[in-house]
Amino acid sequence: MDSWADTRRLGAHRMEVLAEVGFRAARGHGAAAGIDAMDALREIVPAEAYELVVYDSVANRHHSLTFDGYSPENPELGAVEFPRTEAFREAIALRGPTRMNEPGSDFAQTPYFQDYIAPYGWRAGLTAPLFLRDGRYTGMLHLSAFDPEAFDEETSEVIRAVSPVLAHVTDVMRHVDSLGLPQGCSALAFEATGSRRPLTGRPFSAAIAAEPRMADLAREFLSSRESHRRGLWQDRTGHWRDLHLVRSASSIDGTPDCAVLAERPCRVPYGLTPRELDVLGLIAHGDSNPEIAARLVLSVRTVTTHIVHIFDKLGCDSRVRAAGIALREGLVRVGFADV
Repeated sequence: MDSWADTRRLGAHRMEVLAEVGFRAARGHGAAAGIDAMDALREIVPAEAYELVVYDSVANRHHSLTFDGYSPENPELGAVEFPRTEAFREAIALRGPTRMNEPGSDFAQTPYFQDYIAPYGWRAGLTAPLFLRDGRYTGMLHLSAFDPEAFDEETSEVIRAVSPVLAHVTDVMRHVDSLGLPQGCSALAFEATGSRRPLTGRPFSAAIAAEPRMADLAREFLSSRESHRRGLWQDRTGHWRDLHLVRSASSIDGTPDCAVLAERPCRVPYGLTPRELDVLGLIAHGDSNPEIAARLVLSVRTVTTHIVHIFDKLGCDSRVRAAGIALREGLVRVGFADV
């Protein structure tokens, strides 16, 4: 068989493997889907160890989803420490795979390499930040091998092609319960009358119970056409919480129509300030700079400065994109424009 036929055959095989990776990622979620997808991918990627890392934008932290080939204590520590390195910032800026043995790279001289890679004998490494097609960052893929030549440019291109699929595996918003709530939420159910009650099988939210305005928010939500709403809420103690409102038609104790309000502690993502959240919420609402200035009692110049800072922190360059990120990731401040 000639070299052209060999190349076509290799290309077809890679396409089959990538399709299988997509199929396995789609049929499950969380660690199980990650293991299935990586088992298929390793047929064409020469990695002796891998780790899938989840990024939780609400908690602003990384944690290990699943791994193979590394010692048990290595992945979770690495998941926390690697995002603090310059190599992580470079990978995010490039939005694609980077290799530790890249020509000109000094990664092998970094404390991270000395602490987490060198002691285990790894000679080649590849890290890929994982972005969904809409641009949202959801985590990382780490690959390691003993052969220093294991990861070449073709391997990088394969990983680049499959990264959006793996981004779905590490997307924490897919890891939800039957009501569409992410893990770690405490909740209360509110009826249209304003009465509230705990939910069987879900932790009771003392923070929601302590806020009298929540009953009004639940009523307003039930009168809308929305099935789900998400935002950032600062409770009465000053702590930030990721707040979800979900309409339940009849799945809870036979109630005809109720609103489930659920929350979990969080830090404000992207380093946004409370005032920037106010401005971002009004951008998402469609207000112009003069309208935002009037509502917040600010000068138009100050609003413009806030918007520049917001664009920089979100990594976007337009109001439309900023609004999309705000609505998609729940960055609209609950209690400002909602009640």
